[in-house]
Amino acid sequence: MDIPIYQVDAFASEVFKGNPAAVCPLEAWLPDETLQAIAAENNLSETAFLVERGDDFDLRWFTPASEVDLCGHATLGSAYVIANNLKPGADAMRFHTRSGVLTVVREGESFTLDFPVLKRERLADDPEVAAALGAAPLEIWESMDLMAVFRGEADIRAMAPDMAKVAALNTRGVIVTAPGEACDFVSRFFAPRHGIPEDPVTGSAHCITTPYWSQRLGKTKMTARQISKRGGDLVVEDKGERILISGRAAPYLEGRIRV
Repeated sequence: MDIPIYQVDAFASEVFKGNPAAVCPLEAWLPDETLQAIAAENNLSETAFLVERGDDFDLRWFTPASEVDLCGHATLGSAYVIANNLKPGADAMRFHTRSGVLTVVREGESFTLDFPVLKRERLADDPEVAAALGAAPLEIWESMDLMAVFRGEADIRAMAPDMAKVAALNTRGVIVTAPGEACDFVSRFFAPRHGIPEDPVTGSAHCITTPYWSQRLGKTKMTARQISKRGGDLVVEDKGERILISGRAAPYLEGRIRV
């Protein structure tokens, strides 16, 4: 069986930046073990699989190690592939996912994702988190991921986590975040227990960071940058129960895989 594959650099306006996502349109769902094997073979932080559902699409996301409940950059990549390859000119897309119905709207070169807010709860200081990150955060919050807040951007850039200790924490991944120097806030994201030591740009993490920084900064619309080695830029907006996450994408590869 031949399957189309597209690779898109999400949250970037040019290739070799942002977060690369593989997008594989399917005629029907393959066995889960096959989907997981394809994602492992692709060896990107996420592979998205699409199946048409009338005018909508079913969408699932896999890391090299497991299926996940929510992924931003591979959703943006999927919307880009639909708008440019599968249904050229489409400016609105609906995806049925494990996190409910997600919509994406295209405006020019920008795609805006409508995602759910992920509730968070303040935790007490945890020496295991500090030991894993190699630095003690000012605040720790629990959500789908742990969020550790630091004083400034320099702290985030200097972060050198112990990945074995990060993987041992009881969480999907760890977000580290702080006020930005040239944007409202910056972040990095580590998820070694899912086969992603550091994710280049993590859309879903902004479902946690956005409401936090919106409340702290007194702003609903903000600029954000994930300061991984590749880097990525996002515009985020707190809409109460929903978050709008906007960014661009750059196509890198088109081909076919054989399974």
